[in-house]
Amino acid sequence: MKQLLAFLLLLSSFTAAAQNEEQKIKELGLQLPPVSKPIANYVKYVRTGNLLFLAGHGPSKADGTNITGKVGKDLTIEQGYEAAKITALSLIATLKDALGGDLSKVKRIVKVNGYVNCLPDFTDQPKVINGCSDLLVAIFGERGKHARAAMGMVALPSNIAVEIELVVEVE
Repeated sequence: MKQLLAFLLLLSSFTAAAQNEEQKIKELGLQLPPVSKPIANYVKYVRTGNLLFLAGHGPSKADGTNITGKVGKDLTIEQGYEAAKITALSLIATLKDALGGDLSKVKRIVKVNGYVNCLPDFTDQPKVINGCSDLLVAIFGERGKHARAAMGMVALPSNIAVEIELVVEVE
């Protein structure tokens, strides 16, 4: 009887975790976008063992257009932060798709690589990529804390403001 009770408690904690991520997204007034198709000959993610590598994603708005421009020239740091946050939502949507709809299978966000479209003298890339990092922690809690690189690029595809990729440990 104790084993059954322990199993049911464990099972309910997994269900609660999945609901927690979905609830947090809703509580933040956010919605995951549909998962887009790759724009070239690659895949959106690759799983090897318990690691999931997500391809670079950009800041696609709900209407399908991208947030474009150089942060520090065409966009403020705050607008870049929002672009990184929007990109994080796309990454989470792809992650959910890769995990069969179950975000509770995320054990840990391991690594974030963030690329900011900016001029060579722009030095606030970490403030921009914080938009992604802050959202990952808000949704996944301690499991969302990660190692990170925030890099400046003189150009990104289609002039997008940011491109971000993830490495995630999964069950």
